Amino acid sequence: MRIQLSEHFTYSKLLRFTFPSVIMMIFTSIYSVVDGVFVSNFVGKTPFAAVNLIMPLLIILGALGFMIGTGGTAIVAKTLGEGKPELANQYFSLLVYTGLIGGTAVGVLGILFVRPVAAALGAEGQMLEDCVLYARIILAANPCFILQNIFQSFFVTAEKPKLGLYVTVGAGLTNIVLDALLVAVFPMGLAGAAAATALSQMVGGLVPILYFLRKNDSLLRLTKTKFYGKILLKTCANGSSELMSNISASVVTILYNLQLMRLAGEDGIAAYGAIMYVAFIFAAIFIGYAVGSAPVISFHYGAENTDELKSLLRKSVVLTAVSGAAMALLATLAAAPLSKIFVGYDQDLYQMTVHGFQLFSFSFLLSGFNIFGSSFFTALNNGLISALISFLRTLVFQCASVLILPVFLELDGVWLSIVAAEAAAFAVTLACLAANRRTYQY
Repeated sequence: MRIQLSEHFTYSKLLRFTFPSVIMMIFTSIYSVVDGVFVSNFVGKTPFAAVNLIMPLLIILGALGFMIGTGGTAIVAKTLGEGKPELANQYFSLLVYTGLIGGTAVGVLGILFVRPVAAALGAEGQMLEDCVLYARIILAANPCFILQNIFQSFFVTAEKPKLGLYVTVGAGLTNIVLDALLVAVFPMGLAGAAAATALSQMVGGLVPILYFLRKNDSLLRLTKTKFYGKILLKTCANGSSELMSNISASVVTILYNLQLMRLAGEDGIAAYGAIMYVAFIFAAIFIGYAVGSAPVISFHYGAENTDELKSLLRKSVVLTAVSGAAMALLATLAAAPLSKIFVGYDQDLYQMTVHGFQLFSFSFLLSGFNIFGSSFFTALNNGLISALISFLRTLVFQCASVLILPVFLELDGVWLSIVAAEAAAFAVTLACLAANRRTYQY
């Protein structure tokens, strides 16, 4: 039976409703993870480092989809809560079409300027050529990647989270199978890994287009629309925290890479890449829950159901605390076997990765609260506070940490930077929730 946004959510119902979004985000994160595993083990350490070096640029260029998806979902869900389904569909259609056009433009610019950007990041020689090759193939599918990020949020608003899950799992399996074929079986190397990811993004972006263009039994459908400038601006404002989070994370990754290149060379970048691949999957659980719960929060906010809003916040805090503790423990215990999957062929690199991952794992205790806190204010259509939390968490605190801590702790300071940044962001999240409690009556 389909769970509706208007229902009262128990712990069980909230978990069942958000579970497809969690799995969606995990499979989305698997794209880069699978590439990393195959590239590192079948192509080599230098191409693996090249993928990690250029990945921040690819994340920045795909961040438009996260902004439109999360920011637009808050508006569309609120409009549905106000009892205006036709207007909600027009808003939805405008945002999807905008994402398609914007994704194409951004992809073209990325293809044109990837070489000088990669060189500015420190790539040279074969690493530079690998960066350019990988990025250009990926960016050819950038419009589909942006659409996929948009639909991840809107499938939930359409009360079709399971369908969104099936699409994302299909795209993820496409990537895994093609990576195995194009890298391990047919030795196409780095180009094969990039092609596998690009084709899987096409599956994730185009299948939802076909579904929403047809008559369906969900709450949303692509229709004719007009230009709603204010809605587009509000979407950007609401989703600015997610845009900032992705851009900031990429900028911080660049800074991390520069510090690691200085302290540990190419091995440092490879170790950090392996850690981040696993961290992507762990963080995807928090992000998936935030994406899945946001439309519910927005709906009840639009319907002025304050009792349900309080209940949703309380249950979300409990679930985030339990899952954060579990993930921190699991990451600490599994650091060795997980590191071996990526860099087990090099003993020194393996030892560096295990040690770094064990220190990094403490960040999971608090990161879930900060991710949910930012998403919570986005769902309440308060993009300013949401952006503030994301900006401080993903840029200011991390930049400060990665610049200061290595001065005293050297390489360990790099691994502990994320822990210090999450602790500072947690204090900000708590302060924002306390300061706005009466305003939103949660």
